[in-house]
This record gives sequence, structure tokens and C-alpha cells, in this order.
Amino acid sequence: MIVVNTDFVPGKEISEVLGIVKGNVIWAKHVGKDILAGFRQLVGGEIKEYTEMMTEAREVALKRMTEKAEELGADAVINVRFITSMVMQGAAEILAYGTAVRLKEV
Repeated sequence: MIVVNTDFVPGKEISEVLGIVKGNVIWAKHVGKDILAGFRQLVGGEIKEYTEMMTEAREVALKRMTEKAEELGADAVINVRFITSMVMQGAAEILAYGTAVRLKEV
């Protein structure tokens, strides 16, 4: 599955637009790691626990989006974007979305 954040795939032509596909997840950190992150916030610097949480959540959302595209028979997802929103302290929703397309060689 080709996944790009552009409206084209180099060397390919879009033969069919299948529609919008999306994948989302709400991800929370373990309470112990959340407490550790709170201490890190006091002294400044990167809060690695949250960086890891967001990285994992983005990967899950992206995987769910590509699974939806595969169900439609897509070759690629173009114009991929991410939206993040906090739903509560220590938990975030990640939404990945894009346009599922079929491709042909140029």
C-alpha cells in the first residue's frame, strides 16, 4: 500500500478515486508513566512518555486507515493527514485520513 501526503504518486496515474478512508484511535498512558511525565513537566524538556504514546497511536491510526483502503481495493492513499485531539489528561485521539485511489502506470 502506497501512502503519501501529496495529491499524486510519482510515476503513476490515478485511474479511480474510491473515496475518503480514515482510521482513529484513542490512546492513553499507564497511570505510572503519566505520573512520571508529570514530574518531567516540572523540570522541562521532552516528555518521552507522551512522545512514545503519540508515536504508537499514530501508527495504529495509520494502520487502520490503510486496512480500510485495502478493503476498497485501493493501491494507494493520497493526501494523508493526521488530526490530534486530547480527550482527557493523558489520553489523545489520533485520526488519520486520506483519499483511497487505484493507480495505473504512466
